[in-house]
Amino acid sequence: MITWLSLHIVDIVLIIALVAIVTLIVMKGIKDKKAGKSSCGCNCSGCAMSGECHCHDK
Repeated sequence: MITWLSLHIVDIVLIIALVAIVTLIVMKGIKDKKAGKSSCGCNCSGCAMSGECHCHDK
């Protein structure tokens, strides 16, 4: 088991780092959604989906 860990330690560290990054991104998205922030960051007047994206604001 120790031999396997020593051979794959880099893979294990990379997987843990990627899981942590994805978790932080998802948590930020949830936090922004609850705060009412837009995910696109663009001007809604030129967007084809402006009527659907912010339908709760009407």
